[in-house]
Amino acid sequence: MMQEKKRIVVIGGSAAGPKAAARAKRLDPDAEVTIIQKAPEMSMASCGYPYYVGGVFDKRSALLSTPYGEVRDPHFFVHTKGVQARTETEAVAIDRQNHTIRCRDLNTGDMDYVSYDKLIIATGARPRKPPVPGVDFEGVTTLQSMKDADFLRKIRDDKTITKAVVIGGGLIGIETCEALQLSGIDITVIEMLPQILMFLDWELAKVLENHVRSKAANVITDVKVAGFTGDDGRLSGVKLENGTELPCQLAVLAIGVVPNVDLARDAGLEIGQTGGIAVDEYMQTSDPDVYAVGDCVELVHRITGKKTRAPFGDLANLEGRVAGENAVLGNRTTFPGTIHTGICKVFDFSAGSTGLSETRARQEGYDNLVTVINASLDKPEFMGAKLLISKMVADGDTGKILGVQCVGPGDVGKQIATAAMAILGKLTVADLVNADLPYAPPFSLPIDHFIATAHLMENKLQDRLKGISAVELKKKLEADDKPFILDVRTPEEFETMRLGIGETLIPIGDLRGRLEDLPEDKNHEIICYCKISLRGYEAARVLESVGWKNVKVLEGGVMAWPYEREK
Repeated sequence: MMQEKKRIVVIGGSAAGPKAAARAKRLDPDAEVTIIQKAPEMSMASCGYPYYVGGVFDKRSALLSTPYGEVRDPHFFVHTKGVQARTETEAVAIDRQNHTIRCRDLNTGDMDYVSYDKLIIATGARPRKPPVPGVDFEGVTTLQSMKDADFLRKIRDDKTITKAVVIGGGLIGIETCEALQLSGIDITVIEMLPQILMFLDWELAKVLENHVRSKAANVITDVKVAGFTGDDGRLSGVKLENGTELPCQLAVLAIGVVPNVDLARDAGLEIGQTGGIAVDEYMQTSDPDVYAVGDCVELVHRITGKKTRAPFGDLANLEGRVAGENAVLGNRTTFPGTIHTGICKVFDFSAGSTGLSETRARQEGYDNLVTVINASLDKPEFMGAKLLISKMVADGDTGKILGVQCVGPGDVGKQIATAAMAILGKLTVADLVNADLPYAPPFSLPIDHFIATAHLMENKLQDRLKGISAVELKKKLEADDKPFILDVRTPEEFETMRLGIGETLIPIGDLRGRLEDLPEDKNHEIICYCKISLRGYEAARVLESVGWKNVKVLEGGVMAWPYEREK
């Protein structure tokens, strides 16, 4: 007797859905695989929208194409993947008892039913909108869909708008800020929290904020939007809760996303505590015949073990791959969760993070945390070096790496990728100080920035390096707790750039001959630094060797100082 073909239906055609469909068909060529997609486009590279809007590339079809240039439309899915793709079709309801989905053709309004043996829900997420007056004015938009990208790209090309506001200082908000600024539009970013890019700790986020400001984009933090003003339904300004009103013709909402779980909830599937569809490690929902993937689900945080949401395109593809395999072959492969690895471009800088920030780790109950900041170059000066500023967070009890953040114009992606693998491998600082990473002058220093950060952490764990962060030093200065501040750079460096916080300049080469210029009291607090604080550490060791007992190093030195400098 001939076995019936397995019917796999996928609802959602952005990232996770097409990946699941293609994987299922690849592993079971006889399966009948159908994608139901509400939008006219499929498999959109949504992370590329800001770069299309900003004119980094002009070919719209590139957002819908494979790496070899073939557009991923229904024709592509049928002929290349063997998958039936129904675009501009809405899945209206799921009947789990009868294994059917009621669908509506958005062009004709006709209804029909699609039967499934296994269903994969990939309904994604929708942009969060603040419940304030005027949010539906013309000129208020998001950057979540191809339609949004087309709208903003037309604004760029028409050059009729001069002022815009981006509401939200997260990944999408900052990328949108850059895209619009590249279009010649005067930009203001509004963030209700005390900093932009909340995946970073404050001192690194502040470095990014200063960089954004240097690119002629204004940043306002710690304030909420009260509403939008307009004439005849068209946006004319944004009103803030502090009474400020910013005139603008465009406002882009980038304050996060809400999982699209209505279809799943109406079908009686379990919704998790974070608001996403509850799934197990197989990406299976509370119904054994239904899987869910992508931005609509909740995942496990691999460090804390708690439920979390992680609406990232790379994870969506990985989840889709797992669900597609399990749907046709039975539950045999798992998706273990996320450590929240992310990166974004911020004008000439990049900002990346993996694992737990110091703030998040403390919230999770880690009492014995050790952190260190390293500012250094990504490669030798003669190879066109660029700055990297990293912060490493470790568990002081076990030495295990919990998180790494990195910002700067250097190769941030390499640092974060290395750190992510270290965290996934549950490696300790002791494992990393002799890591065998690739070296040649075009790519890195002889001791890579990542290994150097681990060396600093090792010195701190062993109480050789007594560091102080810029935030801690600033608090001391504001409290009139004045340590002796020692800048050990050269006079030329001091003349070019200086902090102006009451420091004394004694170049490292002169230090041993000028000890009489230091406080007589060997218990007086001394804080040493240089450009990146390597010489600052050397100075601290010199002072400790001749009897000073309270010597600290300003971590990251001048280059990681997040506050205003005198020069």
